[in-house]
Amino acid sequence: METALPPPFTAVLLAGGKSTRIGRDKAGAIFDGQPLWRRQLATLRALEPAELFISGKADGPYAGAGVEILLDHSPGLGPLAGLEAAFRRASHPLVLVLAIDLPALTPGFLASLIQTATGCVPRRAEWFEPLAAVYPRTCLPLVEACLRAADRSMQRFVRLAAAAGLVESRALQPADLALFKNVNLPGDLDAGI
Repeated sequence: METALPPPFTAVLLAGGKSTRIGRDKAGAIFDGQPLWRRQLATLRALEPAELFISGKADGPYAGAGVEILLDHSPGLGPLAGLEAAFRRASHPLVLVLAIDLPALTPGFLASLIQTATGCVPRRAEWFEPLAAVYPRTCLPLVEACLRAADRSMQRFVRLAAAAGLVESRALQPADLALFKNVNLPGDLDAGI
């Protein structure tokens, strides 16, 4: 039995964080011999998205990579603002997002998220993994409303999107948990995968 190809989708690398815990721009940090931005971009390119963007700073280390950089419409408001920029620019109904600091994620795992007809957000117990997920572009009004609220957390956004039927959650299996190893501290760079 042949696996159906996913519909054309947009992919965006979220690289606009402040990187306060690591002490420098995570995007340019070296992990397993290469800058995080280059590693994550290769992961997204392997999925062959119809369009690919980087949500981040115009002068980030990826500036010469030949990928359009999306600037936040609402600067300084975290990854939700990166989603807003991606949804505004995307030409396709589904948007796959990947955070710069999740280098263990594989093209295979991300491809499995794209197989759904709607959005799909991995979930560990009651905690979502919203920065390696697929969202429908129709989430834009909800993102805009969340950006105006006091609680601009991704967890709140995903819970509201799920309640509205815009995304479904996918429970992570024990073998999947290692894929979500986060690079936040300088020692995490040395740990590898």
